[in-house]
Amino acid sequence: MLAVRKTARGIGNIEVLDVPEPKAGPGQVVIEVDSSGICGTDLHIYLDEFETYPPVTIGHETAGTVVELGPGVSGWTVGDRVTTETYFYTCGECPPCQQGRPNLCPRRRSIGSKQDGAFARYLLTPAANLHRVPDELDLESAALTEPLACTVHGVLETAGVRAGDNVAITGPGPIGLLALQLAKVAGATVAMIGSNQDAERLRLAKELGADHGINVQEVGNVTESITDAFKADGADLVIECSGAPPAAKTLLDVARRGGRFCQMGLYGKPILLDQDAVCYKELVVTGTNASVTTAWTRALKLLSEKKVNAQGLITHRFPIEHWDKALEVVKGKEGVKVVLKPRGAD
Repeated sequence: MLAVRKTARGIGNIEVLDVPEPKAGPGQVVIEVDSSGICGTDLHIYLDEFETYPPVTIGHETAGTVVELGPGVSGWTVGDRVTTETYFYTCGECPPCQQGRPNLCPRRRSIGSKQDGAFARYLLTPAANLHRVPDELDLESAALTEPLACTVHGVLETAGVRAGDNVAITGPGPIGLLALQLAKVAGATVAMIGSNQDAERLRLAKELGADHGINVQEVGNVTESITDAFKADGADLVIECSGAPPAAKTLLDVARRGGRFCQMGLYGKPILLDQDAVCYKELVVTGTNASVTTAWTRALKLLSEKKVNAQGLITHRFPIEHWDKALEVVKGKEGVKVVLKPRGAD
């Protein structure tokens, strides 16, 4: 089968190669992949800014159909439509694992970086990681369960967005647009912040419910624009989804005194951050890393109830063999969400 492989550490070193199909071992299943989303993490892997164990098949946002059950697997049958959590292995013994936070396990090994992932026709995964895709949910949308679960974990479970909050979000990419929808479901007022290259994404943000769209290159002062938009002294909650260092400074400026700062985007390198501003404003700063099972359950419910529109984010589809073209779309920030279709794109 064809697979998108990180062949060695270093910038690039990603090729489409023919590899053997996986076989299910004890407690494992094989999924025939319908759709897999290209994530910002995959771009970090391309740039060698994210740890990998090459040679490895990349990709971790996926949904498909069970085609093989390993020994000892119960509760699932061939033909079941599923999506899967990404942790191929966690130790189960460290304090985070014992606290139900396997995303923080220091020995965690995830598909797509340290274990073969979903940019291939077939994916091997532990049966314990599976979630059933509801009948009313299409598999393309279900492939975005993983980024939505990460956003649920960050915005709902960690930052705790609530009704009445004024929320400012930087980065109208897939994660930012999912964060926007979650904040609106919670009853918040939302301002989406972007730049000239985000013009179409800011337009989509308004379609998805953003109360305000702010282009930092068109306004004289972002802080004043936020104050005017919210009719308040800054945002109650700011969510950084862009992974662009200037965005962190912008959000420190627009957060109100006593507000909350949630960091979701990854920078791939250390950045300077004004900690004095954190102190003077008494900001509560939270980081968020991947997801936990509760977030997956909530994400699938939100998708199946049509409270979050994932299909509306998908703008490009490519077959596996056109990985290079798909990567250029992601690097150029064209559209929003790019999906790989191992069985061929329509």
